[in-house]
Amino acid sequence: MLSNRQLLVLQVIIDEFIHTAQPIGSRAISKKDEVSFSSATIRNEMADLEEMGFIEKTHSSSGRVPSEKGYRFYVDHLLSPFRLSNTDVDIISDAFAKGMIEFEQVVQKSAKVLSDLTNYTSIILGPEVFDTKLKQLQIISLSNQTAVAILVTNTGHVEHRSFSVPANIQSSDLEKLVNILNDRLVGVPIVQLHEKLSDELTHLLHKYTSDFDAAYHYLKGALFDQQSVQLYVGGKTNILMQPEFKDVEKIRSLYSIIEQEEEMAELLRSNKDGMNIMIGHENKIDAMQDCSLITATYSLGDQQMGTIALLGPTRMEYSRVISLVNMLSKQLTNTFHSWY
Repeated sequence: MLSNRQLLVLQVIIDEFIHTAQPIGSRAISKKDEVSFSSATIRNEMADLEEMGFIEKTHSSSGRVPSEKGYRFYVDHLLSPFRLSNTDVDIISDAFAKGMIEFEQVVQKSAKVLSDLTNYTSIILGPEVFDTKLKQLQIISLSNQTAVAILVTNTGHVEHRSFSVPANIQSSDLEKLVNILNDRLVGVPIVQLHEKLSDELTHLLHKYTSDFDAAYHYLKGALFDQQSVQLYVGGKTNILMQPEFKDVEKIRSLYSIIEQEEEMAELLRSNKDGMNIMIGHENKIDAMQDCSLITATYSLGDQQMGTIALLGPTRMEYSRVISLVNMLSKQLTNTFHSWY
């Protein structure tokens, strides 16, 4: 159990390090208005905090910096609710007041706003396209050999898929297929489309297409065998602005992870609902173990969930960042609830 003096010294060290990125010595702590005890007492308390693993000494300075254990204690026990400035609130509110009507527009704008406000890297995972409902389907012939399938969901997501068309499928069959699917599948959750196609539409395909097997396997491959990841990244280069990330190899590894959409999406999916804060080695991915990752879920409808995340150094401005992520997740939820 930390004493009140130790709690104060730890909080001052972390607050100062977050803002300066420089090791903090006893002299700097003694100048703080809220600190009324001597430098000798401060040094004793710092020695105890170091022995307990909350702070650590750097090689280049006699000052101390927070350890991962110190940051975790700080986040869990020392943070006070942060009141966002009117400017921050106005920027977020204005971002949602532009009359955007598509899911992608809203999420891309959110990712940019969050990265701009924090100077960290924002990552937003949209609800999987297979968790949404089909609104409209089009299949457009580009030539005798190629076509493009266009899926529009109730979330505003539009996906284009180009495919080679088997020679034994006629353009008239494609048109019939589209009419059948739009008539029977609009409003069906996309996750159920394959089952619906198999169980309820095979007799129609038999009746209205000249080659059932070709038509069925074409539809299955074109529409249901692919699942895209909806991952939106804002401020990827912001990480370069942080003094902790001057090592080229460290940056390359981090960039590589961010660009591996499937792996990053899986990481975000693995977090619990609500707010989550992973600090340093709490992150399972090696390249992110010098970082903190803050995530919060938002909802689109009653059950569909997405995740908003912010990636930055462990020396993150936690109070303000948590408030920003929380406000943005609520704004996303409110916006999508007003649509559906």
